[in-house]
Amino acid sequence: MILVTGGAGYVGSHCTKELLRRGYEVVVLDNLSEGYRAAVQSERFVKADLLDREAIDRAFDEHSIDAVMHFAGLIRVGESVNDPQIYYQNNVLGTLNLIQTMQEHGVDRMIFSSSAAVYGDPETIPIPENHPKRPKSPYGKTKWMVEQILEDYTHAYGLLSISLRYFNAAGCDPEGELGENHNPETHLIPIVLDAALKRRDCITIFGTDYETPDGTCVRDYIHVNDLAEAHILALEALKKRCVTRAYNLGIGQGYSVREVINVCRKVTGKEIPVVEGKRRPGDPPRLIADPTRVQNDLGWQPKFTELDEIVRTAWEWRRVA
Repeated sequence: MILVTGGAGYVGSHCTKELLRRGYEVVVLDNLSEGYRAAVQSERFVKADLLDREAIDRAFDEHSIDAVMHFAGLIRVGESVNDPQIYYQNNVLGTLNLIQTMQEHGVDRMIFSSSAAVYGDPETIPIPENHPKRPKSPYGKTKWMVEQILEDYTHAYGLLSISLRYFNAAGCDPEGELGENHNPETHLIPIVLDAALKRRDCITIFGTDYETPDGTCVRDYIHVNDLAEAHILALEALKKRCVTRAYNLGIGQGYSVREVINVCRKVTGKEIPVVEGKRRPGDPPRLIADPTRVQNDLGWQPKFTELDEIVRTAWEWRRVA
């Protein structure tokens, strides 16, 4: 049985669906502070917080858990700057509680939801996994701290783990059962689609003078179903007792903010008003993954390689959500 922490959230719910489709038994643990009970497709659900050791322990006592997929955690960069304490508590202490409980119950395999935020400002594009780690926010620092904790636990206690560094997760379940629904929403594509639906007046472009082809930031967008596939492949690798390692998850191609907006216009057929604003502190001009390692080691290949395909799945879900 696979324990999915944060399985009521965006990526966790999509991964839970794929695990169930592949025949795995899944128990979801989530405190529902960010996720939604309706997004949990598994019949086994535990409402609990990772800061509550007794609740985590009960979940392991009541279910025969073989491995953990760990998505639970806070994800807003700006919020982490303003209130770092809750990020270190939830993302680091919560993970330590989870790992300790795993040890006590003889569970020695974890897949960790990490982030490209561990790199900070890139020195090279595309970004390889051995790029220097200089996270610029407490959020990014918590992800890097957990990766280092997992590596130390491998050497000291034999805990095996794979950390998956997401670039820009995007899109929705093509079958329309699951979607992206953060509150507040901070991801570009759903914000642009909300402007198309007139749920917001316009979309603001933060910075138009970057050293990029059209002056706006460039990002690597990866479909959430392709993320889910990578997690399944990582789980299969851990079954074979592979070494602890980290992998980038991105398609290896970047799209600018203006390109994203234009693709959204094309897919929706809607006018999307734009306002140009100043740069936001800490936004690198370009973030593009080098996914060579995950392709070679795990055999992962993204199925959604065109931005319009990714946006279309998000649009189909969002316009009826």
